[in-house]
Amino acid sequence: MKILVINGPNLNMLGIREPGIYGTERYETLCRLVLDHAARRGVEAELYQSNHEGDLVDKIQSAYGTADGIVINPGAYTHTSIALLDAVKAVGIPTVEVHISDVSAREDFRQISYIRAACVATISGRGLAGYTEAMDLLVERSRT
Repeated sequence: MKILVINGPNLNMLGIREPGIYGTERYETLCRLVLDHAARRGVEAELYQSNHEGDLVDKIQSAYGTADGIVINPGAYTHTSIALLDAVKAVGIPTVEVHISDVSAREDFRQISYIRAACVATISGRGLAGYTEAMDLLVERSRT
């Protein structure tokens, strides 16, 4: 099984950007966590991060026929991007939306998630552990 883990804008700034909300762990720590967890689960994980919406759409499209699942933290594009929603719908790959912070307890505009309509689940407010939970969900789902 291959899982593509996509991170949107500003996720590369983990540990620097608003540590009171996103924690002090750096992006490199997240990458290591994902790769180590994938190895323990016997799956392949590919990581990708971009601050550009079109690049994220291209990456989702490139997963067609090559990835069995997608974990995506669209960052601020969660609340603005119909293009990401359409890309996930187009490829038809089981996708889990992840947010490090609990977006339901934040600003009103963060209550809207366009991509959620194309996802099999959303994991929010679990910190970096949300990524491994999303991977586990996809692995278990593939076995049923």
